[in-house]
Amino acid sequence: MKITKICCIGAGYVGGPTMAVIAQKCPDIKVTVVDLNEARIAAWNDKDTNNIPIYEPGLAEVVAEARGRNLFFSTEVEKAIDEAEMIFISVNTPTKTYGSGKGMAADLKYIELCARQIARVSKSNKIVVEKSTLPVRTAEAIKNILDNTGNGVRFQILSNPEFLAEGTAVQDLLNPDRILIGGDTTEEGQNAINALVDVYANWVAKERILTTNLWSSELSKLTANAFLAQRVSSINALSELCEKTGADVSEVAKAIGMDSRIGPKFLKASVGFGGSCFQKDILNLVYIAKAYGLNEVADYWEQVIIMNDHQKRRFSHKIVTTLYNTVSGKKIAFLGWAFKKDTNDTRESAAIYVADDLINEQAELYVFDPKVAEGQILSDLNYLDSRTAEENKKQVTVAASPYEACKDAHAIAVLTEWDEFRDYDWKKIYDNMMKPAFVFDGRNILDAKQLTEMGFIYKGIGS
Repeated sequence: MKITKICCIGAGYVGGPTMAVIAQKCPDIKVTVVDLNEARIAAWNDKDTNNIPIYEPGLAEVVAEARGRNLFFSTEVEKAIDEAEMIFISVNTPTKTYGSGKGMAADLKYIELCARQIARVSKSNKIVVEKSTLPVRTAEAIKNILDNTGNGVRFQILSNPEFLAEGTAVQDLLNPDRILIGGDTTEEGQNAINALVDVYANWVAKERILTTNLWSSELSKLTANAFLAQRVSSINALSELCEKTGADVSEVAKAIGMDSRIGPKFLKASVGFGGSCFQKDILNLVYIAKAYGLNEVADYWEQVIIMNDHQKRRFSHKIVTTLYNTVSGKKIAFLGWAFKKDTNDTRESAAIYVADDLINEQAELYVFDPKVAEGQILSDLNYLDSRTAEENKKQVTVAASPYEACKDAHAIAVLTEWDEFRDYDWKKIYDNMMKPAFVFDGRNILDAKQLTEMGFIYKGIGS
């Protein structure tokens, strides 16, 4: 079966970029991305592609090439579902905040709503592709809904998890390590797998396209993120030990990273990992393990999250204790709010939790991030529900420039590893700060020796 029309439900961080690249590389396939959020779709359709809702290096250029040719963004969900031969589900699957599994299980209500809508609208056979990160055996639930509430239409369910790193998403899509596709072992299931393989084969070498059964594909996504997060928590755990013993965590990381069995990636100590996937997927893994009575397995993976939370709390505690055990009424400048550089995504960013701790200590925060807007910063703090929106707005100021943020500050906290932070006029910043002037480098990106020579009291991670 040759696919000519694709629909993607969800125009967020995964759906938008993924479909833009598919459209660019497959000009003979009509790709329609649908979302109920009218403002988001309007932003994707903005004449100036620099105003699209997601910042990723290279994405605006890809969208500019394909949009209007064979890439379309629309709020007409049912029309796009009806037309498509293949439907990607790419909606949010947040951790549940209510009921059974609260705080751990994935909330699948949006997935189920998508499945019921596909079942109601479809008049012809469809291939439905799970693109959202989902618990193992979710495909079974989707198939039950589609088969029992449809119109006699036959559906094939595929799992095609994304392995994108925000900040490099376009390059990850153009040159992936692997494409993973899981489906039924039946003849119909294999035909559906081959149809999706043929889409990716337009630009991905066949040997990089891995096919598995459904359950292996779903579990592989959770496992990949769990392993990456585990490495971050492992090096962060050692960073605290380094600070006590006089070792330097950067030197330790370099030494162990040169071991070919370990490798150097994801061994950079920091204030902690964030993003939409790591914490959510590990919690999901923990919940699944507990559901099957595998308590030791659950405890093992939960410790990765516990260590990450500890690292964030430890960072904010260090700021307070270093500033003579009080930050009340003191101005603290935050450089960075996004969870990592080259993205405007702030989900689970370490900055949010460090800020929350310092606001509780009555600090006055001034925040600068080159890509994150004031509304998003305040929204992130309000979501924690630690205090009223008015209180947050009173204690947090979003600065228009790094120099404004740092002027008269008692301390600077670097929370995101934006490259531009290295290139600032740090002498100018020092001259305009309160003395002694402290820098807490939560990403170990600044030149500690240079800053110390200027007069800063520099505090990094793990040294």
